Amino acid sequence: MATEQRLSARRKHTLKSCMLMVANNLLETEATAKAQERETFLAEACPPVDVPYSRDELLELCKKLHEQIGVSEEERYSAEFKLNLVLNEVRDLNIKIMDLRGKFKRPRLKKVRMSADAMLKALLGSKHTVNMDLRANLKQVKKEVKEEDKQLRDVGDWRKNIEDKSDRKKMFDS
Repeated sequence: MATEQRLSARRKHTLKSCMLMVANNLLETEATAKAQERETFLAEACPPVDVPYSRDELLELCKKLHEQIGVSEEERYSAEFKLNLVLNEVRDLNIKIMDLRGKFKRPRLKKVRMSADAMLKALLGSKHTVNMDLRANLKQVKKEVKEEDKQLRDVGDWRKNIEDKSDRKKMFDS
């Protein structure tokens, strides 16, 4: 850390400007090379046309151009098809990589309130006729009523009960 020296702001600025100039020159030479390559390709693929004056020569020229157009369209179609195949393969491989990593985005699911009937109808389609009435499937148990419970229920109003107890209190007082 001590051996490394920091660059001054002026030095950084000059280095950055030099790098930008070199990069700009490289881009310009690359652009001229592409333009020249395109011109040579067009010169080979599309030679200059000498337009004849007779009808037969014009028809022959049209047929020849039509055939060239067909060949170029076939090449374009095959190139697009190969490109689509490669792109699909890349996409599939990316999906496999994500699956192997185990880090894939899980979509946020909405909370849906749905009854059991609606859920079965969604899963099985409109042919679903089974009714999920869970209470109908339960066993019914008859409850035995004990005598003590009957007496507790028959006690009735609590005010009467208090009045009865107050009578007992009077008995002890007298």
